[in-house]
Amino acid sequence: MENFSFRSALLTALIALVFGFGGAALWSLSGWGHDQTRSYLLENPEILPEMAENFQQQQARERLATAGSDLAVPFPGAVLGNPEGSVTLIEFTDYGCSFCRMSRAHVDALVAANPDLRVVIREWPIFENSDVAAKMALAAAKQGKFAAFHQKMFETGPPTERNILSAATSAGLDVTEAQKFMTSQEAEFELAKNTTLARQLGFGGTPSWVIGDQAFEGAVGQEALQEAIDAARGG
Repeated sequence: MENFSFRSALLTALIALVFGFGGAALWSLSGWGHDQTRSYLLENPEILPEMAENFQQQQARERLATAGSDLAVPFPGAVLGNPEGSVTLIEFTDYGCSFCRMSRAHVDALVAANPDLRVVIREWPIFENSDVAAKMALAAAKQGKFAAFHQKMFETGPPTERNILSAATSAGLDVTEAQKFMTSQEAEFELAKNTTLARQLGFGGTPSWVIGDQAFEGAVGQEALQEAIDAARGG
C-alpha cells in the first residue's frame, strides 16, 4: 500500500488547520497576526512537511497508547528473527498483498543485519481468500513451522486454494491437523483481534508497521525500517 496519498492529505489538512481555526491558536501563542503567520509559512514552506511528520508521529503515539501492551505479544510461534530479541518490529500483513510480498526481502535483510530483532507478524487478511492463507499460517505457527510457511506462501503466489496447500506441504505441515485448527475459534479470534488492533492504530491497509513509538503504513523500504529500528534501540 502506498502512503503518499495519506501524507498528502495530512499535509493539506495541516495547512488548512494553520490558515483556518487552528491558526488562531498559533497566532495567539506567537503574538503574530494572520498576515505575519501566513508570510512566514510562505517564506519557509520546507517546515510544512516537518509539521506533517511531527503531527503524524504524535497521532501514532496516541493510537499506540490505546492499543495496549498486547500489540507486541505474538500469536504463539508467529515470530521471525530472534524470538528473544530486545527490539520488536510488528508487521500487519496479507498474503494477497503485492506490497507485502515486496517487503519480504526487506524484512529478511533486517533480520540478518540485526541479531537482536524480533519480528511479530500479525495476520490481517484483507484481500480475497487471504483469510484462508492467514489461518493456515496460524496453524503453521502452532506446529512450529511459521517461518517456513510464511516464506513459501509469498513465494508460491496469490492465496488460491492450490497455492495455500502447496505452501503448507512444502513447509512440512501436517495438513490434516492444520485444517482442523483453521476451523477453530482460536483462529477466528486471532484474526478478529488483529483487525481490531489495526483499526485502533488507524491503519488502512497492508503492510503496516509498528516499532517503538512509531506506526506507519506501506512498503516503506529497508532503509526506513532500519532507521526506525535504530531509533527504537536508542542508537
